[in-house]
Amino acid sequence: MYPIRRNRRLRTNEAIRSLVRETIISPNDFLVPLFVVEGKGIKEEIASMPNYYRYSLDLLEKEVKDLWKLGLKSVLLFVKVPDKLKDNTGKEALNKKGLMQRAIKTVKNACPDMLVMTDVALDPYSIYGHDGIIENGLILNDETADVLAEMSISHAKTGADFVAPSDMMDGRILTIREALEDEGFVNTGIMSYSAKYASAFYGPFRDALDSAPVDLKNIPKDKKTYQMDYANRFEALRETEMDIDEGADIVMVKPGLCYLDIVREIKNEVDVPVAVYQVSGEYAMLKAAAEKGWLDHDAVMMEQITAIKRAGADIIASYFAKDVVKLLNK
Repeated sequence: MYPIRRNRRLRTNEAIRSLVRETIISPNDFLVPLFVVEGKGIKEEIASMPNYYRYSLDLLEKEVKDLWKLGLKSVLLFVKVPDKLKDNTGKEALNKKGLMQRAIKTVKNACPDMLVMTDVALDPYSIYGHDGIIENGLILNDETADVLAEMSISHAKTGADFVAPSDMMDGRILTIREALEDEGFVNTGIMSYSAKYASAFYGPFRDALDSAPVDLKNIPKDKKTYQMDYANRFEALRETEMDIDEGADIVMVKPGLCYLDIVREIKNEVDVPVAVYQVSGEYAMLKAAAEKGWLDHDAVMMEQITAIKRAGADIIASYFAKDVVKLLNK
């Protein structure tokens, strides 16, 4: 007896496959990370991230307009801070005329409807490359959270729509939320890096911002005392639930591909949007393999992005965003 139900009927050709496809990728899925540097006329390729760049403010304006034309409506800003402005307390992060503050204004002036999210962490400003203030070899939690709250207010005053704390200090979401409320920024959102793992996939990003932890005596050589152990699953749920209770509007899992089980676990449990950061190492690996001719770049890129959304991501922060949208528009 032949089977009455043949699943292959729904795979016969591209028309039927498209019609029944469960996961659809669109420009609305993406949050575009952008790296900003001081200077003028600078579009500087990041060596470990081929075809990805650091922009000076004048060229950031052009890039933002190009993104908008492609249908990409949200950006996440990071700044590369000159060494002379770094210290142990993040003083430069609070500068009203600092690079981040000027970058926010640049984006909003160039494209007022572009959603602007900002990185809130001390590592770009730290002489030690850590996300927190260091004292006697320890990362200070509460003192760091207070500075992050001040950073968030500064970004909100300059026009940021969302702040995105990426540090993993305990209680920093509540500290930031209360500070924003006290200053009247009730509509400024928080996208929390809630399940951010101490991953080896961040290397190219740290190259981009020159923000890797320094190798000095009595200074932690990694971020394992505050970022999560990648062996842990249930801890991610606890971290995420606590951030939501403290006022996070969006929660994030970072990195992406090795953590899709965590994405699905969190998506099943929470009632806020879930973001995933497809990180620099994931980007660099595919670029390197494609350059060698070992992988079909576009095919693997789309498979990875689809897997992230299929796992439960409502928002995907990805360096592939422009490549994906250009491919979709062909």
